[in-house]
Amino acid sequence: MGYGARIGQKLSRQSLRFSKNSTSVYRPCQSYFVRGFSTTPSILSLAQFGASPPLQSPSLGKYADASRYLAPHPSNNITPHIASLVGRDLHLHRAHPIGIIRANIQEYFASLSRTTSTDYKVFDAEDPIVTSEQCFDDLLIPPDHPGRAPSDTYYVTDSTLLRTHTSAHQSQHLRSGVDAFLCSGDVYRRDEIDATHYPAFHQMEGVKLMDQSLMEGANGMAGEEWLNSPECQIVESDLKSTLEGLMDHLFGSSTQKRWNEDYFPFTQPSFELEIYHNGEWMEVLGCGVIHEQVLDLSNRSDRRGWAFGLGLERLAMILFKIPDIRLFWTDDKRFHGQFEEGKIVEFQPYSKYPPVFKDIAFWTSKADNKSGDFAFVENDFFDLVRSIAGDLVEKIELIDSFTHPKTGRSSRCYRISYRSMDRSLTNDEIDALQFQLRDECPSLGCELR
Repeated sequence: MGYGARIGQKLSRQSLRFSKNSTSVYRPCQSYFVRGFSTTPSILSLAQFGASPPLQSPSLGKYADASRYLAPHPSNNITPHIASLVGRDLHLHRAHPIGIIRANIQEYFASLSRTTSTDYKVFDAEDPIVTSEQCFDDLLIPPDHPGRAPSDTYYVTDSTLLRTHTSAHQSQHLRSGVDAFLCSGDVYRRDEIDATHYPAFHQMEGVKLMDQSLMEGANGMAGEEWLNSPECQIVESDLKSTLEGLMDHLFGSSTQKRWNEDYFPFTQPSFELEIYHNGEWMEVLGCGVIHEQVLDLSNRSDRRGWAFGLGLERLAMILFKIPDIRLFWTDDKRFHGQFEEGKIVEFQPYSKYPPVFKDIAFWTSKADNKSGDFAFVENDFFDLVRSIAGDLVEKIELIDSFTHPKTGRSSRCYRISYRSMDRSLTNDEIDALQFQLRDECPSLGCELR
């Protein structure tokens, strides 16, 4: 589901959470749901940092073709930096922290197939290009939802995009007749820049349709009648017990857990699961009973079930104690040499080079249909910085803002922290990037101060 969580944020959208009164769809730190674009998925049964594009992994997936994502279309907003990340398939590398977590979760669900007779199929090699219908419409995300805006989502064309969550494949697999599955892959969202956010990350979602014999009493029920029925409680209970078991599997049987009610368009009721870890409560996933309309759109209106979504980076940063999300994408042997297939070990930092700080200040435009001006969108600025400096950008902070009392124009000043994981940066090279950024800021409707 569109419930994938990232590190360091409350699951409001790893992130992807939806608030009833929310003005933003996915805050890239949490979790959730999607379908494929001419995909040939892998189906199994469970019975470097620099301004240039990242170094390629030794083994690239079949979708590692940057030109495919840089289509000459007026709606395309994918940068070369983002295109270079697609097809790295970190979740399929067995000795990579992301791959180790994925395998660990799949191992848990494989054990359930032996104890509950539920066989979860695994989909982990699907096309990252999906349609807006798969990513949004099939999940009841309305056309005017901010999460569909180009400021949040990477579009290939008007109707195709890089999936923003693995839930984009949910309706696809339900329509194919699969009753229980896990779906993992890379997802993409335009977002803020800091140690816990990156425009590409990985999610896993799980779906289970209940045995029809357990749901016979709910035949014909809808709305409040269904939500108040014993059968809905059976689905909720099965969901919660399954996911509490997953937390025990990952963090140990003594892990404290608590459930909070939540809201997602595609599940009803909806919940978030938190665990008590290192002295604080941390949200780890979102989930819920699949909404009746989602099942209808998937041609499975005769069934009931549940779904969950989680962020693999979030779990990996917690379990391996990895401090910076950019590390997952490095090819530095000092990073990869610390991990082995099937083992969770604490990451040992191998360097801490000093940061270089640069500030940039500008006036921003307000939306004005008469003049043709457009409103400044912060995510557009973050994406511009990332497209120029790549993974040298460690963090961007808004350090000052004010509105001019006479003109009504707004001013913003951002501090950009540049830091490489494998070498010291020089002022000269960062100045060159900063001058390029200043040259390109006016394209966002900004006037430099």
